[in-house]
Amino acid sequence: MNIQEKVKKTLKKAGIKKKDKIVVALSGGKDSSVAAYLLKKIGYKNIQGFHINLNIGKYSEECLERVVELSQLLDIELKVYDMKKEMGSGMCYLRSGIQSKSKNEIKNCAICGVIKKWILNREVRKLKEDYIATGHNLDDEAQTFLMNIFKGSPQLSANLGPKSRNIPKDKKKSKFIPRVKPLFYIPEDEIRKYSKSKKLPVVYEGCPCALDSYRIQIRSFLENISNKDKKNIVKNFEKLLPRIQKTKDPRMEYCDVCGEPSRGRICKKCRLMKIRERNDFNKK
Repeated sequence: MNIQEKVKKTLKKAGIKKKDKIVVALSGGKDSSVAAYLLKKIGYKNIQGFHINLNIGKYSEECLERVVELSQLLDIELKVYDMKKEMGSGMCYLRSGIQSKSKNEIKNCAICGVIKKWILNREVRKLKEDYIATGHNLDDEAQTFLMNIFKGSPQLSANLGPKSRNIPKDKKKSKFIPRVKPLFYIPEDEIRKYSKSKKLPVVYEGCPCALDSYRIQIRSFLENISNKDKKNIVKNFEKLLPRIQKTKDPRMEYCDVCGEPSRGRICKKCRLMKIRERNDFNKK
């Protein structure tokens, strides 16, 4: 079965309909680009792209160029969120303010990931779309499951899957936009080969700031494991999922500060910003 058929099967299994309105979170990398390409090729017409310009120098400039080129190629609308314009600073400056106060205990990718998720959910909700599609692949999912196991927090995997599992019963009242992962069962190396065979406009270099995350350590560990074994990790996770889900709190919380979906009274993004604000205050 080729990649297109696998993705088609995954979307059908997840209950994603052709009429659904989907925003693809485009980073400029191979995974999200292939996800957008296949959604369009399979026949999903109500799709558009969303790109967060992190303002990380030349790297961000190249990513934006590729995203614009891809959107034109696929003939889809593209929304660009410029962090510097919208939040007053690019990711590097924002991150350094947080880390200087936390004594660099919070890693680069952790800060970036939290802020990007917050932006994505809030901005896509304004567009009134049904789903956010991301480029997460088989390798990513195997990494996430193992990370949660090694950290002793398997309950954090309760919502993993080709489609969000924490969708509230009343979607209209919820502020959470469900995620869908078309490439959930596709190995990363197959995606890379596919993107090159289709000559998609892609930035293949990794983010220059991704230097010290725990995920990178797990990724290195999995590089020596076959795709078959990675698939077995995900399959075993799916077998354990019913038991894992019993450990999670089904309630959907909303942040007291910003009103966005949260696991507690204050969301991770607002906690990070509070650290930065304390740092800025101490400098005055």
